Amino acid sequence: MLFDQDVYVGIDPTAGDRPMHFAVLDGSLKLVALSQGDVETVLAFVGGLERAAVAIDAPQSPNQGLMLRPEFRRRFNLQPGGRTWGQWKVCEYEMRRRNIRLYNTPRKEEDAPRWMQMGFSLYRRLLGLGYRLFIDGEPTPERSLLEVHPHACFAVMLGRRPFLKQTLEGRLQRQLLLYLEGLDIVNPMNVLEEITRHHLLNGNLPLEGLYDHDQLDALVSAFTAYLVAHKPGRVLQVGEREEGYITLPTERLEDFYV
Repeated sequence: MLFDQDVYVGIDPTAGDRPMHFAVLDGSLKLVALSQGDVETVLAFVGGLERAAVAIDAPQSPNQGLMLRPEFRRRFNLQPGGRTWGQWKVCEYEMRRRNIRLYNTPRKEEDAPRWMQMGFSLYRRLLGLGYRLFIDGEPTPERSLLEVHPHACFAVMLGRRPFLKQTLEGRLQRQLLLYLEGLDIVNPMNVLEEITRHHLLNGNLPLEGLYDHDQLDALVSAFTAYLVAHKPGRVLQVGEREEGYITLPTERLEDFYV
């Protein structure tokens, strides 16, 4: 598939036991592709793009131990010689202290879960193909790469923690939010209108047009990549250059998300 315009890609990696999902949006937020494939398929697709922003739902590198350093601990009013939160990256702590729950990244790559190791590999290989990390405040590369966390993306867009992503209400909530942001996708309220008393009593829910949580994670990742290029004032990054930034689709963070 060839593109003569910028595209925005969201990738939801897996441990390799099942295909990884990826979503592709164009500059008008039209859904160009929503697909899945193994790592080589995804890399072949993304590697062939001339101008793109690619958002990956995985840490870009292992923990560098910044949260154990006294200067960083003082910044967050933590005991300088303590070890509490030392197993978290700065960007991860920034999310956790606001009640947005996410993984912590180990200091050794071999100690990371397989999906995380797959993420490390994706970043390395894309950097080898000429992609460059997006850093807020610096010129945006033509082929840019950014780290995202879909749960955090949905939380900051909603202003609260979303419903659990595996549930029907969680999927409806996420898809509605993306629809209202202008993505050219099905309005999930139309899906609700198709659910009748007869369907419920017979255990048959017509959910055609409603995406699953992996697809929605890929879509919000792609949308964040789109904002980096088209509305940079609507994104911010948390973390440190030395460890990596998480890019979020919001102008500002709340102190706490209920």
